Amino acid sequence: MFDDAAARRLDYPPMNERRHETWGLSPDDVALWHRHDYLADRLRIRKGNLLYGQGEVSPHFFLIVSGEVRVSCFEENGQEITIEVMGPNALCGDAPAFDGLPRFSTAVALRDSVVLRYDARRLRDAFATHPELALSLLRIVSIKQRVLAIRLEYAFSYPPEERIFHLLRRVAATFGTTTPEGREITVHLTHEQVGRMTGTSRVTVTRVINRLRNRKQLIVRGQRFVIPHDDSSGGGAEAWPETRAEASNTR
Repeated sequence: MFDDAAARRLDYPPMNERRHETWGLSPDDVALWHRHDYLADRLRIRKGNLLYGQGEVSPHFFLIVSGEVRVSCFEENGQEITIEVMGPNALCGDAPAFDGLPRFSTAVALRDSVVLRYDARRLRDAFATHPELALSLLRIVSIKQRVLAIRLEYAFSYPPEERIFHLLRRVAATFGTTTPEGREITVHLTHEQVGRMTGTSRVTVTRVINRLRNRKQLIVRGQRFVIPHDDSSGGGAEAWPETRAEASNTR
């Protein structure tokens, strides 16, 4: 039996765990989908195996219970672009499960994972008796669209440095804790991962991070990043988003 109270404590990963996710559901949405896990099949996915592949048509989507999954798309030249790295309490594959069109991305397990596999065909009847599921799904899809729209804006309109700093700020807003110094990112982002998500090379990411450090826009504590408080407005420490929906609007 899933504990709703426990779900609400899953908002941020423990500081001692080395996790890499960049997106996840709100605790309320997590609790809701777990309450209806009788509609899903529980699967174990070995590291390196696919949850789904780009181009396939399938009614299934997945709630990650444990492990990590990289969602990415491949260009015609074979270049892989990471969309998100998803850990526990993230939903993936949802939109193509309902529109019946070929998937635009691939999801691969980065470590052994446990997932709940939902079938969109079974949910049509469930939505009639549990409309809160449909509302939750609409909210999740809307948040994802907002994140992608902002990322596209940065990809086409901003130089690499601003794209990288935006990603760090968004992850800090989503998976961060406020400290006296600033907002500490509580997941581990490698330079390679940041590069894949911003369309830049690992070397470029390293150079940008060094420049941000020199300008005191970024603090590096071992393998953790801290976004310093912005006191420029004179109003004290920066107010960070309180919900995942607000975090998705980070610029």
